[in-house]
Amino acid sequence: VQLVESGGGLVQAGGPLRLSCAASGRTAGNYARGWFRQAPGKEREFVAAINWIYGITYYVDFLKGRFTISKDNAKNTLYLQMNSLKPEDTAVYYCAVTTGVRVTARGEYDVWGQGTQVTVSS
Repeated sequence: VQLVESGGGLVQAGGPLRLSCAASGRTAGNYARGWFRQAPGKEREFVAAINWIYGITYYVDFLKGRFTISKDNAKNTLYLQMNSLKPEDTAVYYCAVTTGVRVTARGEYDVWGQGTQVTVSS
């Protein structure tokens, strides 16, 4: 499986941004796909995940309501809609795939994209 993120960039605080993650290759058996982010000097943290078959969503509590994860099975693409962005959302955002069930755990993910930079200016 190969994952390619896109949609990152520079945005003013309060603005929206939508990230995409296109998958190619053998994706059968994927249980879920998720978004993580890593700010400078910090560990990579869970943002959101979605069960690829049933569409059940999972969010980190402090982002719930501002971020929305979604998928397009036909396009094999994962999305992250980010609204009301804050400077503290600045990070490299990664998408990842897991065949496991602990979808909020970074170590559960097998394949990662290269990341896309999101910078929120104040």
